[in-house]
Amino acid sequence: MLSFRSFRMELQCLWCFMLLSCFQQSLSADFYTSIGQMTDLLYTEKDLVTSLKDYIRAEESKLEKIKQWADKLDSLSATATQDPEGFLGHPVNAFKLMKRLNTEWGDLESLVLKDTTDGFISNLTSQRQYFPTDDDQTGAAKALLRLQDTYRLDSNTISIGDLPGVTYKSPMTVEDCYELGKIAYSEVDYYHTELWMIQALRQLDQGEESNIDKVTVLDYLSYSIYQQGDIDRALDHTKRLLKLDPEHQRAQGNLKYFEFQLEKLMKEETPKEKEERQKREISEKPKKKAFKEPLPERKKYEMLCRGEGIKMTTRRQSKLFCRYWDNNRNPSYVLSPVKQEDEWDRPYIVRYHDILSHSEIEKVKQLALPRLRRATISNPITGVLETASYRISKSAWLTVYEDPLIEKINQRIEDLTGLEMDTAEELQVANYGVGGQYEPHFDFGRKDEPDAFKELGTGNRIATWLIYMSDVAAGGATVFPDVGAAVWPKKGSAVFWYNLFPSGEGDYSTRHAACPVLVGNKWVSNKWIHERGNEWRRPCGLNELDGIPV
Repeated sequence: MLSFRSFRMELQCLWCFMLLSCFQQSLSADFYTSIGQMTDLLYTEKDLVTSLKDYIRAEESKLEKIKQWADKLDSLSATATQDPEGFLGHPVNAFKLMKRLNTEWGDLESLVLKDTTDGFISNLTSQRQYFPTDDDQTGAAKALLRLQDTYRLDSNTISIGDLPGVTYKSPMTVEDCYELGKIAYSEVDYYHTELWMIQALRQLDQGEESNIDKVTVLDYLSYSIYQQGDIDRALDHTKRLLKLDPEHQRAQGNLKYFEFQLEKLMKEETPKEKEERQKREISEKPKKKAFKEPLPERKKYEMLCRGEGIKMTTRRQSKLFCRYWDNNRNPSYVLSPVKQEDEWDRPYIVRYHDILSHSEIEKVKQLALPRLRRATISNPITGVLETASYRISKSAWLTVYEDPLIEKINQRIEDLTGLEMDTAEELQVANYGVGGQYEPHFDFGRKDEPDAFKELGTGNRIATWLIYMSDVAAGGATVFPDVGAAVWPKKGSAVFWYNLFPSGEGDYSTRHAACPVLVGNKWVSNKWIHERGNEWRRPCGLNELDGIPV
C-alpha cells in the first residue's frame, strides 16, 4: 500500500527534479538587474503554485480511494483468515475472491500507476524558459552583500528584515543565510562567508529548525576564518565541530594543522629576531601629518549614499534659492511656470518639480518595460559595449515615433533648458534591480576618449537631464563624490546639470554615481544633450568658468 509518507517523499523528489531541470534549461535573462521585470516572475510563480495545488488535490483524491480500498480489504482479510476454509466454503466468498484478484486488484494497480502530473508538468515546462538562472541567484546574492557594505548593515538586521522604509518584514531562514555564505565562499569572499555562516549558526543556536546542520555551517565558518588569518578562532570552531561529529575527517586534519600553525607562531623569538621585528615596526609606523589624507572615492561615494559626507557651508547654502521658472518668458510656461530649486552650486545642479505626471510616468514605463535590456558601458580600451558589475540596471531607448508623449517630453526639456533636442540622444529609461546601482562615472567623453561619440556626429555631451519616475524608500540617491553633493529621488521631478564648461572643456566635478537601491523600485529616464546645434544657444565663454554661478 502507498503511504502518505511515501507520497510526500515522491512529491518532494518530483518537485526537486523539476526545479533542477528548470534551472539547467532556463535562459540567462539577468532578472536581478531590473525590479520591473522581476515582478513578472511573481505572477509566474503564482500560476505554478496553482498548478501544483491541482496536482496535490488529484494525488490526495487518488490516495483517498486507495486508502478506502485498503481499509475494506483489511477488515475482510482479518475475518477470512480466522477460518479460511470455512470462509471459502461460501460460494459467494469464493467468487468474490476470484473477482478481486482477477479484476479489482488490476484496477487498483491502474489507479496507483495513474499519472496526475501531466497538467502541472506541461505548465512548468512552458514557463521554465523564463526562469532565473544560477547567474541571477548569484547576482542577487552579491547585490545583497553590496548593500550590506554600502549601508553598513549587520547580518542580523538583514536577516530579521529590519530595513528602513520596508512596509513588511521578510525574515531569512537558516537556509537563506547559509546559501548567501556559500555563494560568497564560491566567490572567494571569505569576509562575507564568515558573516553569513555566523548568522546561520546563530539562528540554529536559537532553536530554528533547518535541514542545514551545525556541522556543515561550522565547516565553512572555520575555514573562512582561517583564510582571513585568525587561526585561534578557526581552531575554536573546529573543536566545536568535532564535539558534534568526532569522526569528521576534514575537521580532524584541520585541528592538527591549526595547532601546528599556532605552535609555530607562538614559538619564542630569538633576541636578534625580536630586535629586527621592533625596528620593522618602528619603520612602518605611520608618520604624523599636518593635514588629513584625502578620502578615497569609494569611501566618499558610500558615505554620500548613507547621507553622510561633505556638507555645504551655511554661506554657500544661503545662495541657493527656489523660484518659479518660465525660462525667459517661454510661451509654454508664462502662465504656468515650473517650480525650480537649486540643489548645488558648483557644479550647478538644479531640480525642476512636477515635470511628469503620474499618468505620463506610467505610460513611459509601459512603453519601456518590454524593451528593457541589461544596461551596458563602453569599454574605454576596445570601445565595445559590455555589461559590468558596477552598473546593475536595465534600460530601454524610446524615440519620438514610439508615442506622441515622447515628443512632448523632448519639447518640455527644450523649453525649460533652451537647448536643442534634435541632436540629443533618445530618451533612455532605466529600471534598477536588486541593489541596483551605477558606480562613479562621467557622462561626457574625456580627452583620452576622442572617439567616444564619434558615430553620433553631434559632438560631446554638453548636459544631462535626469527624470526621477519613482520615489525610493531607502537608498538610490544620485551623488557627486568629488564635491559632496547628493540628490535624492523625488517622483516626477528632474535634475539638470552641464557636463561641459562654456569653453567646451569637461567639468570633472560632474563625476557622479547612482547609489544602490536599498529598499524600493527605482525608475529614471534621462536625456543626454550634445554640443551640435547648441553653438548659439550656449555660446562658448572666454574661460572655462564663464557662466558658472559663484
